[in-house]
Amino acid sequence: MSVFRKIFGSNPDTSKSKTDEKDQNKFLDSANSPIDETFTINFNKNGGKFLYCETINEVQDFLQDILEENNWIHKKALILNTQLEDKFKHFNLNSTKKVEDADFLLTTCESLIASDGSLLICSNQIAEKKLIELPENFVVFATTSQFVTTISEGLQSIKSKSKTKIPSNITTIKHFKINESNDFLSYGSSSKNLYLLLLEDL
Repeated sequence: MSVFRKIFGSNPDTSKSKTDEKDQNKFLDSANSPIDETFTINFNKNGGKFLYCETINEVQDFLQDILEENNWIHKKALILNTQLEDKFKHFNLNSTKKVEDADFLLTTCESLIASDGSLLICSNQIAEKKLIELPENFVVFATTSQFVTTISEGLQSIKSKSKTKIPSNITTIKHFKINESNDFLSYGSSSKNLYLLLLEDL
């Protein structure tokens, strides 16, 4: 199946087939808490591309599809997280640590914020780089255990996991549609073309 047939909101003008609806309901029906559904709805409204995965093999299959359908196979991936690089090392990604050389960012996140459909990230994912400095294309790997209701809960999670030193550069990314207009409402935001690979781990 084409990766775009499982992406939420990939083409709002196209009527969905019964297969597409079944795939979407598969995620919504599996949610054990309204927090999952709330995030999905808000993330979709923000323009994010959502891929629900039941196994790590499915994550890897979808990543391969994303690379192929965007012609990123031979493009450079910015990977600042060493553990993530190890997880996908068999892809033989043409990775780089230099932002200026990268075509897309492959990363994780700290939390998935249900209240506004945003992703909480910090220096663990993007070092000390500003969002505007990073590539416009993001591929984010996350798990269902990372859902939180509010940003405050996400910050508490970071604090509880950081026993020695709290990471810096904590921010959220919320805008997943490349905004061609420069109206005052979008001033200061950094829109990204973002794919979320979400692995069920609960």
